[in-house]
Amino acid sequence: MHATLHLLTQTDFPALTRRATETLQLNLGYRCNQSCVHCHVNAGPTRTEEMTPETIDAVLDFLAASPGIKTVDLTGGAPELNPQFRRLVIAARARGLRVIDRCNLTILEEPGFEDMAGFLASHRVEIVASLPCYLEENVDRQRGKGAFETSLRGLGQLNGLGYGRADSGLILNLVYNPQGASLPPPQVALEADYRKHLGESFGIVFNQLFTLANMPIQRFGSMLISKGKFNAYMNTLRAAHRDENVERVMCRSLISVDWQGYLYDCDFNQQLGLALSGKAGSRLHITRATASRLEDLPIRVADHCYGCTAGQGSSCGGALGQEAAPAPSCTG
Repeated sequence: MHATLHLLTQTDFPALTRRATETLQLNLGYRCNQSCVHCHVNAGPTRTEEMTPETIDAVLDFLAASPGIKTVDLTGGAPELNPQFRRLVIAARARGLRVIDRCNLTILEEPGFEDMAGFLASHRVEIVASLPCYLEENVDRQRGKGAFETSLRGLGQLNGLGYGRADSGLILNLVYNPQGASLPPPQVALEADYRKHLGESFGIVFNQLFTLANMPIQRFGSMLISKGKFNAYMNTLRAAHRDENVERVMCRSLISVDWQGYLYDCDFNQQLGLALSGKAGSRLHITRATASRLEDLPIRVADHCYGCTAGQGSSCGGALGQEAAPAPSCTG
């Protein structure tokens, strides 16, 4: 069980209820070609967990029985490392579904993945790419030496295919995470800063910037505990809570599926083992559910949920609202 779970589950976070499911987020496995400091999944090259072909089949059956779902959101680890990735993308797009690939950019230069960018473009997959700063030193500190240069080459390759360019229809969004135990700066202002630096210095273009708060779980949570900063960070999140963000949190309309096919309200709950419950309190598996049966169920909340409602709010689609704050920076 996760090391910080006992610190999070005694909570006074507001009760939440699920609405109609619109997004199916699939964690295809924890294997990754990187080991980032802020990773809430604790992904890395030595992880072996991955979604099997049989579970992929169950996912496709679930989608067929759940016509209200419009988006399939693929994450990991590096989701592209799963051998079933391309089959799943092709099948989801054939159903007319919007497909999002949460790409770390460096995967595009791994041996055997040199044609991945072209594959994503040919199937018009939206890309949400991690780039936690526009400065080389900060990116390499979070993601490993050389990650910034490799990421820029990946962005250049995607731009060359039309991603991030006006009227191409190929969506490229970037993701910012703070360097440490602080809230993200305002998303709109920071996006302008990213455009200026990446555009003027490297000729890189993109559609939107998403700012995400670091969650106090897995690798980042363990780092906070080791440095004696866990309670201080939780106090920061709780103090910045905004009630208006509760109405827009992603868990109301999203289902997260782990590599084994079990269902969760969000990817963060997945990493804490807070699964949706079936009969007799057992974990609910995708083979025993449809989206319509999940509507109106209570959402499992814990103290980490304050990470989604603090300040401007945080979700897989970026900020939930906007907040006045000092000048934007990706150095904090």
